[in-house]
Amino acid sequence: MFVELNELLNASPERPEQGKLTLLRDTKTDGSFLVHHFLSFYLKAGCKVCFVALLQSFSHYNIIAQKLGVSLTAAKERGQLVFLEGLKSCFDVFFGEEQHVGQTNPLQFVSEDGSNLKTMYEFVRTSLMASGSDSWKCPVLLVDDLSVLLSLGVRPVDVLDFIHYCRVAVCSQLKGNIVVLVHSNDDSEDEENELIVNSLCHQSNLILWAEGLTTGFCKDVHGQLKIIQKGSSELKAEKNLLRIYQYKIQDKNVTFFARGMSAAVL
Repeated sequence: MFVELNELLNASPERPEQGKLTLLRDTKTDGSFLVHHFLSFYLKAGCKVCFVALLQSFSHYNIIAQKLGVSLTAAKERGQLVFLEGLKSCFDVFFGEEQHVGQTNPLQFVSEDGSNLKTMYEFVRTSLMASGSDSWKCPVLLVDDLSVLLSLGVRPVDVLDFIHYCRVAVCSQLKGNIVVLVHSNDDSEDEENELIVNSLCHQSNLILWAEGLTTGFCKDVHGQLKIIQKGSSELKAEKNLLRIYQYKIQDKNVTFFARGMSAAVL
């Protein structure tokens, strides 16, 4: 049986969950298809989205979103999407592009000691604060990907502080959701990145972990996805639920199936 991700997560655009932190994790594969899924899902659901895109350009995300039936340009114009293009913001900081009066570049920290993410937090908070004319559903913060901050010289403790304050503002105060992607590697010697990954694993309500195949390339199976649904913190006896599927990335969607049930086997 082949299904799509919304069916696996029992997610409905009509009634998106609120107050949740979702961790997207990838190991020995590219988990960006999960970012594109959640971006299109929340925009279709009518949520206000702040997308901190540290990895790719706006045009890259827009091209893929159009294949999924969403126009990021239209979403920006109607005020539903606030897009922070990390590549452009870094360029503006390093090469002296002037900001408008009263504005601060959210990535100003890259020209300093890299320990103060307050400007980026304030950008997120003000972007998702509801105004009187807003009719959007719950606010959503989407980050692709958090590992880039370490490459920019930010300390792990400051990355985790940033996520903590965003959780308080977005999940607790605004009753919204946060979705972040982090790269990981089981045999990596990058202790700082693994500290981020392990900390977020403990904090997250839902973990989607994309892994490459140990057997190598296969045209009918592109990887496997572990779905770890955390038990309620209020019900300590409730255990985490783990499900494992394999997947195939197609031009306009991603299909999931039980292990050993790919087209190559059947």
